[in-house]
Amino acid sequence: MSKLFLACFAVVIGAEGGFTANPADPGNWTGGAVQVGRLLGTKYGISAASYPNLDIEALTLSQAQALYEQDYWTPVQGDHLAAPLAMLMFDAAVNAGVPRAVRWLQEALGVTEDGIFGPETLKAANAVPIVWVLCAEVLARRIDSTALLPTWRSFGLGWARRLARLPWEAMRLE
Repeated sequence: MSKLFLACFAVVIGAEGGFTANPADPGNWTGGAVQVGRLLGTKYGISAASYPNLDIEALTLSQAQALYEQDYWTPVQGDHLAAPLAMLMFDAAVNAGVPRAVRWLQEALGVTEDGIFGPETLKAANAVPIVWVLCAEVLARRIDSTALLPTWRSFGLGWARRLARLPWEAMRLE
């Protein structure tokens, strides 16, 4: 695990927290919707919706770390991005899924929007001369999209706090 991944993981895991089984949260249900499947909850941001066969409540921090690296960090090419952009992309992938996070980046870059972080996206991201301009645009697209979710009324303030804190956390990585 790279030093950058570990630093980003420490930030994201702080936003994700411990075990919860809020029945109003679609992610806590194995079917990905309220009252669909079994209510197994979320721990360290690992949700029953994404991992329906995992014992969420018994999940250890080191297991969560391994899942984060495999399922979120590697697909968004975290080790190949400038630190602030790696932080934003990793957090977005954990919170909204890799394809959605990558689409926000691709929209900001003006490249093909397919939700896959391939060579074209990586080359375009690394060619941006001022990474903070790109980070601001990706974050703006994420805020706009997230605020339109039907669950914003219930969870929006917490999400807004997380999104407002991200640039400060990303700056610390430089």
